[in-house]
Order: sequence, then C-alpha cells, then structure tokens
Amino acid sequence: MTKLSFLGATRTVTGSRFLLELDGKNYLIDCGLFQGMKENRLKNWEPFPVDISTISKVLLTHAHIDHSGYLPRFCKEGFAGKIHCTDATYDLCQIMLRDSAHLQEEDAEWANRKGFSKHKPALPLYNTQDAEHALSFFKPYHYGEDFFVDNNIRIKFKDAGHILGSALIDIKRQNSNKSKKILFSGDFGRSQRPILNDPVQVFNVDYLVVESTYGDRLHESSSPQEELTRIINESYDRGGVLVIPSFSVDRTQTLLYVLRELEEDKKIPSLKIYMDSPMAIAATEIFKKRIADYDLIARKLALKGIDIFHPAKLEICAKKEDSQAINKVSKGAIIISASGMATGGRILHHLKERLPDSRNTILLIGYQVDGSRGRAIMDKNPSVKIHGEQVPINAKVENIFGFSGHADYEEILAWLYAFNKPPEKTFVVHGKESASISLAQKIEKAYG
Repeated sequence: MTKLSFLGATRTVTGSRFLLELDGKNYLIDCGLFQGMKENRLKNWEPFPVDISTISKVLLTHAHIDHSGYLPRFCKEGFAGKIHCTDATYDLCQIMLRDSAHLQEEDAEWANRKGFSKHKPALPLYNTQDAEHALSFFKPYHYGEDFFVDNNIRIKFKDAGHILGSALIDIKRQNSNKSKKILFSGDFGRSQRPILNDPVQVFNVDYLVVESTYGDRLHESSSPQEELTRIINESYDRGGVLVIPSFSVDRTQTLLYVLRELEEDKKIPSLKIYMDSPMAIAATEIFKKRIADYDLIARKLALKGIDIFHPAKLEICAKKEDSQAINKVSKGAIIISASGMATGGRILHHLKERLPDSRNTILLIGYQVDGSRGRAIMDKNPSVKIHGEQVPINAKVENIFGFSGHADYEEILAWLYAFNKPPEKTFVVHGKESASISLAQKIEKAYG
C-alpha cells in the first residue's frame, strides 16, 4: 500500500512535512517549523498528528528551518530512526538547528525579562540540548548516490539548485518488474544564479510533489544586480546606512558574492560591509569548504584562490560587542544581519536603531511571509512591533525579489516541459492557497 499525507506546507509556505507510507513503513519528508502568522506558529506546539515512534526515516530536502526546524522537538518526542539528507545539508543543519534552539531560548529569556509574554514563564519550543540530540540521528549521502531503505525502495538526492545542499528527493519503488517513482521537489531553485548549479532535470516521474511559493508570480525582469547597485548608490548619496535583513544561509553568501563583483566593476563605492550574524559567519565557512557543490564559474574563481565571499571592507561581527558597536556608524555602510523575515536575531536590534531615521534604507531581498515583521515593513505600515515596542517606520523601504532562490511559475513550467512523460498525479504544495491554485491551473493548461 502507498499513501501520501500532507501534515504541513499546504495553503501556506511553511511547516513542510509530508508523510509517505510505503509497504507498511512510514517516511517523513521534511520536518519543518511553521513560521509567520501566530495561528501558524502555534501549530508547532500542537501534538504531532502521527505517532512519532512509527516513523522509520526522515528525508530532508534542505536545511532551511521551515523544512528542518522541527527536528529537535520531533526527536525529543520519540523518533528513533535515521535522518537522511545531502552532506551539505547535514553541515548546514549543524549550525541552523543549534542557532534555532539558541534563538528560541534567547527569545523566551527576553520575554520573561521584559514581561511581554502571556506565558509565565515563557518556554522555548526546544533547547540547545535537544538540537544536539537531533543531530546524532543524521546519516548523510552524496548527490546522485543510491541508497536503499528496504529491498525494493531506492532513494536518491538530486541537486535542486535552491541553496547549498538542497535536493530533489527521488524515491523509486520496484515490485515484480514494475517500478513507480515519486519525486519531492522541496524548494525548487532557479537557473543561472550565482554560486549554485541549475536544478537537475528528472525523468520517469509517476507522482510529483512540487512547491508553489511563486506559483502566481514572475520574478522581476530587471537585473537584481542593477537594482542593488541603484539602491546602494542612492543610500550612499542620502548619507544613511543600508540595512539588509538576510537569511544566513545562501542569501547572505549570494549578497557577498555580488557585492564583491560590483565593487570590482566599480559600480558601487567600496563601503564598510558588516556581516552581523554568527550563523551567517558559520554558514559562509561551510560554503568555502564545499567548492565541489558550486557551479562552474564560481568553482573556477575559487580554484584561482579568490575569496568569492569577501568584499574589500567586509567586517565580520562574531561577538555581541561587535554587533553593538555598529550603532556608532552613522552613514556610508551596509549591515547584513539575520533573519531574512526579521522574525528574530540581531537584525531586530538594527531595525529598532535604524527604522526611525529617514536617511536610512531597509532592503528586503526575499519572500516575506504574512504575519512576519518583514511583511509589516514591506507593506510600509506606520510602525512595527519589536521587543514589545512599536517602532516607527521612517526609513526608505526597498524590495528586490530577483535574489529569491525559488523558481517562478515560468521556470517551473519550463522544468516540467522536459519531463519525458506526464506524472500520473501532481501535488502542488508550499505556497499560499492562491499561488498553489494558480500553478495547478497553469500546469493543467500547459500540459493537460
């Protein structure tokens, strides 16, 4: 018997969790946190809808917290199997799960100190010890390497081009000379992005589970590098500071790569660039070690000895004191800090400091889920709540979506076009309801 159940990432872009039942065994594809709106975040505290002890394996598409961030709680509550992913995903999960636990402990401690939580005391969903425990269950594999979870069930990770280590999960079940393949896209990447390979083309797919974050939208036709150039130069001319909430993994490294290129091409002035995120610092070190996972252009530069993630005046802010010292900088600088949707971390202190001043610029460079602070800033509300206070939004707010690691609907349709046969059924997930419906309609119209 084969059965697929959707425990998250349906009608929303977070909480990716899919349960696949094959021949009496349960496999969980992704084990993510729900993020964004409070009604979503509260789902993280609900009992898991399936007896966790009955799940044999967890298969991770990639390390982003909305795909991996529930693992410490999951393992704490009784999971005893193995967690399989790519080598790079394992490396990144080591820093991301620890960081997620630290942030939750920190937020709970801050809420208790300031008294703005209704829970007495406020508790983290899991702690650092839980994250360490979860990491002991990992068993990674290389891209393209076959491994078997049963005599007739073969699994393979293929490059999804979304972030370092991201994978399409190819599961093939072979019985009596007949085979069936189910493919999970995870977060599906884009072509010709800096550093990463394009998503791998797949064939002979019988059942497809595909994401739809941009299922009703196209990315900007303008070059994100050109937009970034304009915003940096305008920020410099206004005499302010440019603040970029950025995801620590992939987005920050892409930014550093592009900023270095723009400096070398003399398109922007050489500015102080503060990378203020311990996790981004750790992730960048992982990127530097995994040259084999780069695309050909980035690989050639790295093999020539070029530090592709190091603009001329990059300042690494590892310590809390380094972060606090940035407050003394009044102009002519760029601050890159996590998190990308301003849900927590050091970026909140920078936003609190910089949002009230009209000379400053806040640049949002990725999808902002409903209910996040990033979304409130993107929508240019009069103020945004940070650490229990309403902070006025007087700074200039800019958006660039071209750096997104998610394919838009044309890119997904182009990938599907090369399938050698249509899947028997396609499940559209990981998007707002309107985006998922829109992509489903486009797939039907294009390919029947």
